[in-house]
Amino acid sequence: MPVAQRPPTPASSAWREGDPVGRRQFADLGPFALESGGRLPAVRLAYETWGELAPDGSNAVLVLHALTGDSHVTGPAGDGHPTPGWWQSMVGPGAPIDTERWFVVAPNVLGGCQGSTGPASPGPDGTPWGSRFPQVSVRDQVAAEVRLADLLGIRRWSLVIGASMGGLRVLEWAASEPQRVAAFAAIATSAQTTGDQIANFHTQLAAIHADPGFRGGDYYDAAPGEGPHVGLGIARQIAHQSYRSALELDERFGRIPQGAEDPLEGGRFAVQSYLEHHGDKLARRFDANTYVTLTRSMITHDLGRDRGGVDNALAQITAHGLVVAVDTDRLFPVAQSERIAAHVPGAGPVRVVHSDFGHDGFLIEADQVGEHVAEFLRERVRTH
Repeated sequence: MPVAQRPPTPASSAWREGDPVGRRQFADLGPFALESGGRLPAVRLAYETWGELAPDGSNAVLVLHALTGDSHVTGPAGDGHPTPGWWQSMVGPGAPIDTERWFVVAPNVLGGCQGSTGPASPGPDGTPWGSRFPQVSVRDQVAAEVRLADLLGIRRWSLVIGASMGGLRVLEWAASEPQRVAAFAAIATSAQTTGDQIANFHTQLAAIHADPGFRGGDYYDAAPGEGPHVGLGIARQIAHQSYRSALELDERFGRIPQGAEDPLEGGRFAVQSYLEHHGDKLARRFDANTYVTLTRSMITHDLGRDRGGVDNALAQITAHGLVVAVDTDRLFPVAQSERIAAHVPGAGPVRVVHSDFGHDGFLIEADQVGEHVAEFLRERVRTH
């Protein structure tokens, strides 16, 4: 159905109390001080698990999601989970991270909108935090996940794995909790956001802030169709260009018109329709404030902050590392993965995934990524 003919978009598609829980579990972490100086009086993380934890806790794997992901890594769509798991090729029985061997934990990030404390959650007065939600950093997000591990009785992860924004947290785990991370897999990610990445993220935030429906972040009582869905959709369109490669967009769409539309008469090219579809799709399953909060955490990401710089911080990591890059990635280019691999003592050379699809190759090239992860885990099992 064309975007213009679809039902009005909800002001927010965040998970709320009373919505179907699905496979989610919840951990209450108590009061939480933030790196920015702010404070949350109570924090809750939603998470999912698969497999069984060994009696000695030796088979625990932590999976960390990207910007618009959540705890539903694997499994079918259903009540509480409108879409299937986002990394089903990687996690499950017989998958590279075999849940018949490993106990897998996947939290929804602090600041998220799928059951964890975030801008759409009730604040102290019972209404959504909205504009009052404090800034959170990648280190704050990892500190919350550390408390979750404590509650689950997991003293040490056999593997911490994630891609894109999840990879930022993977590296922070390895740097801040060396005694609790035996191995890590950082996929299509970076140890420090660059000026180019910050510029890309800034334009996305500007699109959301410019939407009159954003209302400074206090839009949760808006009627469907009157929230910040236009700004959120544009932000996603900007982002999606960096998720895909120029090669794919040129070869898949080129200058083909959308259906019978004539661009010379105000119609669209097919690639324009494609981007609009993805913008609308995200606006119907996500939350604008959450997008802002998590994007800001990516902008401020710097593994070397207060650690003597990035290279020194990487050099202090003691975990064995797998570093994977996608050769056509223009959001997190290969050079950023090479920097990680060059300075982490326990990381081998970068494993490069060939893909025509750009950054999203970490999801699309399931066979290649899965082979690298499975081989890495086999080696870890042989040597430890």
